[in-house]
Amino acid sequence: MPRTENASTIRVHFAGRLIAVAVGSLMLVPAGYILPAIAADTISATSAKSTSSDESIRPFHINVPQSQLDDLRKRISETRWPDKETVDDTSQGIQLAQVQELVRYWGTDYNWRKAETQLNSLPEFITTIDGVEIQFIHVRSRHPNALPVVLTHGWPGSTFEFIKSIGPLTDPTAYGGRPEDAFDVVIPSIPGYGFSGKPTDLGWGPDRTARAWDTLMKRLGYEHYVSQGGDHGSVVSDALARQAPKGLRAIHLNMPATVPGELTRAINSGDPAPPDLTTHEREAFQSLSTFFGRNAAYGAMMVTRPQTIGYSLSDSPAGLAAWMYEKFAQWSDSDGVPERVLSKDEMLNDITLYWLTNTGASSSRFYWENNNNNFSADAQKTKEIKIPVAISVFPKEIYKAPESWSKQAYPTLYYYNQVAKGGHFAAWEQPQLFAEELRAAFKPVR
Repeated sequence: MPRTENASTIRVHFAGRLIAVAVGSLMLVPAGYILPAIAADTISATSAKSTSSDESIRPFHINVPQSQLDDLRKRISETRWPDKETVDDTSQGIQLAQVQELVRYWGTDYNWRKAETQLNSLPEFITTIDGVEIQFIHVRSRHPNALPVVLTHGWPGSTFEFIKSIGPLTDPTAYGGRPEDAFDVVIPSIPGYGFSGKPTDLGWGPDRTARAWDTLMKRLGYEHYVSQGGDHGSVVSDALARQAPKGLRAIHLNMPATVPGELTRAINSGDPAPPDLTTHEREAFQSLSTFFGRNAAYGAMMVTRPQTIGYSLSDSPAGLAAWMYEKFAQWSDSDGVPERVLSKDEMLNDITLYWLTNTGASSSRFYWENNNNNFSADAQKTKEIKIPVAISVFPKEIYKAPESWSKQAYPTLYYYNQVAKGGHFAAWEQPQLFAEELRAAFKPVR
């Protein structure tokens, strides 16, 4: 598709040929090389022209121009910092010293090329679905009868969230599992995120993304599969389960929508918890009340003004880093020090991906398209789901979904477990535990 703006480029290899593509609009259109769907994991390619109606699956390779990395470091070196917070905690936001240390490291010691090499070592592909380029990682297990699973990231995450879980999922015998525990793993980037295309029309919310995921799995030749997600991924998986396409066997969630309708208004209003709640229900109520009362301003901004916040996220590396790093600190199982569970390099891989692809605004628009309460069972219409549902609750999630609420919200719930460690970024923080949960959760539906 033609560009209508002056944008920088990222060079992408398709079947060995170097192609320049627009970063500003991120229209990743290959110049004449495809792989047919039935040969998606092979090296050889045939020559053909890609169009918006092309259903081919094409190899994908990343090579960011050095000029973009140099520009990033220059911008970091010229950061104009605000004055220090006037409190001794994070009640005014992520603290200046924390962000300065992260950004200092970003501008001096961090090396994007290592992340690039890590991604390029994986089987990466791109295909056009519903007029938008969908970039994804596809790793087949060496074990026979592996169960295909589509893993969906959220914000401020990306496909980087799942990299460390690929091994335990696809090769379980190397990580304490059995051959029959194996998965084929498909990790797509949501449109507007990462190296997927940026939608230019309305409607790319969870439902449309879910339909695209079903198209992708069938295009890869899978007759049946399961879906997993947290954050946006849980909402997309819910939507997929409501749609119940042929071949979808079950979904697994690590941020389920379980809040009963009668409690949603009270939580949003900051009302006290009703006296008849159990201990676990009261804890969940208080966690969500605190979240919506003190920590949800970022979401309100992205839901209502994604374009406005996009200017800051697209122009200021320090602004982008602070916007994302605060969530790593708040939502990980780290007591506010995310470096305890994620290295600086891991967090900066994710932050740099958003920077290089200029997806601050486009990723925020997914919130605008999904203007619903992601924790509300009524808003997510969970009772309409007829597909089997599995839930894993990690202790430092935004809220710990009680089993009572989960059973009420999801009538087809067949697996519920509370995990010992981990937070909102479950697969990223605890890849082994995450993989063990998926093995256990999906065992009955293989």
